[in-house]
Amino acid sequence: MRGESAPEPAAPGAGPEEPAPEPATPDAEARTAPAEGASGASPAAVPGALPAAASGASPAAVPGALPAAASGASPAAASGVPASAASGAPLAAAPGAPGAAPNTLARTTPARTTPAKTTPASNAPAKTTSAKAASAPDALVTTGGTESNHLALLLAREAQGPGVRLVCGANAHHSLTRAAWLLGLPEPVVVPTPEGVLEPAALDDVLARLDGPLLVAATAGTTDAGLIDPLPGIAARCAAHGARLHVDAAYGGGLLFSDRHRGKLAGTGAADTVTLDLHKLGWQPVAAGLLAVRDAGDLAVLRHRADYLNADDDTEAGLPDLLGRSLRTTRRPDVLKVAVTLKTLGRTGLGALVDQVCALAQEFADRVAARPGLELYARPVVSTVLFRPVDADVAVVRRALLEQGRAVLGRARTGDGRLWLKATLLNPHTGPADLDRLLNLVEGTTPR
Repeated sequence: MRGESAPEPAAPGAGPEEPAPEPATPDAEARTAPAEGASGASPAAVPGALPAAASGASPAAVPGALPAAASGASPAAASGVPASAASGAPLAAAPGAPGAAPNTLARTTPARTTPAKTTPASNAPAKTTSAKAASAPDALVTTGGTESNHLALLLAREAQGPGVRLVCGANAHHSLTRAAWLLGLPEPVVVPTPEGVLEPAALDDVLARLDGPLLVAATAGTTDAGLIDPLPGIAARCAAHGARLHVDAAYGGGLLFSDRHRGKLAGTGAADTVTLDLHKLGWQPVAAGLLAVRDAGDLAVLRHRADYLNADDDTEAGLPDLLGRSLRTTRRPDVLKVAVTLKTLGRTGLGALVDQVCALAQEFADRVAARPGLELYARPVVSTVLFRPVDADVAVVRRALLEQGRAVLGRARTGDGRLWLKATLLNPHTGPADLDRLLNLVEGTTPR
């Protein structure tokens, strides 16, 4: 069994910004009936839905916003949402409370100048921006981690030129290298990660050998094992070599809600862009992705003028111009459910849920380690536990559980080439009996 170390404390960060439909109904990625895990985190076991304040946190706890500092992005504000839109819990926000949201569903975005007008012959985005806007953080709502990572590479290309090269670990999400291909960027440089994380020393060796503009992508919550790259060390290497830094925190970003666990994301504040996905440790239905940027000026390249949507005179008259807030034209206001959840539970309530599932993962790891017929990969860093039956074909066991309708478990192959069962604990209602039931199913399916 191998232990994994996590980075030291830092401040939280980034938040949403545009309104969205749908009530906030947390996803239970752990269940015993066949169901598909929605993002990179695979389902574990145990039925149950999440009520408005499953952890006992008061619905009124800290109204307002996502933790305010990973990339320094200002959170979106939403208030005045009917209680029926959530789970029936009262929406009690003290008007003068820190971080309390205004009384309208509104975007909080930095001030910026009116984009330069384009001629009928050109639809190229205008890049004019004020000094204030260029120095302020911002965030965009996306469909999830894949779109956020794609946008992060697009912004890097526009800031550094078409020759910018992606450097990432072998543990990085596949959407990063795929985005480099879609954007016509040079072949990415993939650094081996035998221990499951991108080591700063290995990254430093690679950066020292490369020329031209570079974008380093680090991961906070890997798809396979939920590990967190040593972000402070990676940020220091990027600064030393003049490389741009993106942090894919689609899974681990929810740790920012927790006073106990947010220190694991130390170093995120040095990133130019950060991917977040509240579909995971935010208990939101899809879509609930975010891309936070440290410098709002980077978003100027997304601006686009279409007279029937955002005519100059309408923009100058104060009507909202959302065309440059996404690569999509028709889209849902997907932040409404996030705003309702934040208004209902607040950061403290969500942080309590994060603490609960992380503790649950530790308990699950203890139970695996106590069974001679099972092997534990490592102590969990977030809420993902890798384990395997001893001397059994993991793929066969997993498929048998799935086909029998008994349990849905993920799979992960580690740097040593071994295949493991993957349980990502995200349901705060899961209890000790549920954990034992899952392990009994795994052992009962193992050929003797």
